[in-house]
Amino acid sequence: MSHNEVFSIKETSEQAGLSEDTIRYYEKIGLLPRAERKTNRHRVYRPEDIHTMKLITCLKKTGMSLEEMKPYLQMSMDSDLADFPEEREMLVNHRKKVEAQIASLQQVVDFIDEKLDKRSMYPDEFPITEENQMSVFEKKNIFS
Repeated sequence: MSHNEVFSIKETSEQAGLSEDTIRYYEKIGLLPRAERKTNRHRVYRPEDIHTMKLITCLKKTGMSLEEMKPYLQMSMDSDLADFPEEREMLVNHRKKVEAQIASLQQVVDFIDEKLDKRSMYPDEFPITEENQMSVFEKKNIFS
């Protein structure tokens, strides 16, 4: 991709994995800068914009709110997170949250595998204990 290359909102949507409405909404709330416009008023986007949209998608998957993302999106491409201790700490915390979700999901996979291996849904002699049982809160966060 050339840095002079521009994309329509449809092309950008396909490359970034976001709907056109979502892109417009992110512009409206200031998460993305206002798109440049052609003389016919159609939006155009550059590769850097698509990169930012992919970053938003990634941060969203960590459970970060759109408001929490704004400081990260305001950093330049060559910013060093070490220069932003609060943002770095928040990112570390989001990473820990994702790791906990992975561990909880692995418990679910292990449980399903065990049931498939035994070919039975009846309780085992050693049911899931309180220490490794997911709370209702964890289930809601994982499966929503």
